[in-house]
Amino acid sequence: MPHSVRLLNPILIVGCVIITVSFAVRASFGVFQIPIASEFGWLRTDFSLAIAIQNLAWGIGQPIFAAMAEKIGDRKAIILGALTYAAGMVLSAWSITPFGHQMYAWLVGFGIAGTGFGVVLAVVGRASSDKNRSMSLAIVTAAGSFGQVIGAPTAEWLLSFLPWQQVFLVFAVAILGLC
Repeated sequence: MPHSVRLLNPILIVGCVIITVSFAVRASFGVFQIPIASEFGWLRTDFSLAIAIQNLAWGIGQPIFAAMAEKIGDRKAIILGALTYAAGMVLSAWSITPFGHQMYAWLVGFGIAGTGFGVVLAVVGRASSDKNRSMSLAIVTAAGSFGQVIGAPTAEWLLSFLPWQQVFLVFAVAILGLC
């Protein structure tokens, strides 16, 4: 006899929060290009390379974090992802060279992988009934899109009264809240 699970359940809600925060921060990085390049006199390509590295690390990290989730558990993999993500943000906030930003982008990208779709969708999918699985996965995916929509305006708003380094730290704290 199949059991019935409500569509809205704590795992779905937490999954949406994780994806929203993770993708909001990820989608905001373009906002920081001009303030960082202006402060240090960098070429815009220096910061753009960091973002490209971050995206590569995200792609490389997804199967790694999925395997970790299978081996050590979903919760531990997500916490490790959040800690990695926050560490990359904090270190980037104190970095003063393009090379530093580019190296810490690896941490940020791996952190995005650990708090992203690869791990979270698997958790939500397993927690959903057969009847609700497709809708649950669609809701989490929409939460990621919502995060992408609110990330840049949130960063812009924070930059209106905080230096970019402090905004990175605020975002790191938000990411640590996922733990």
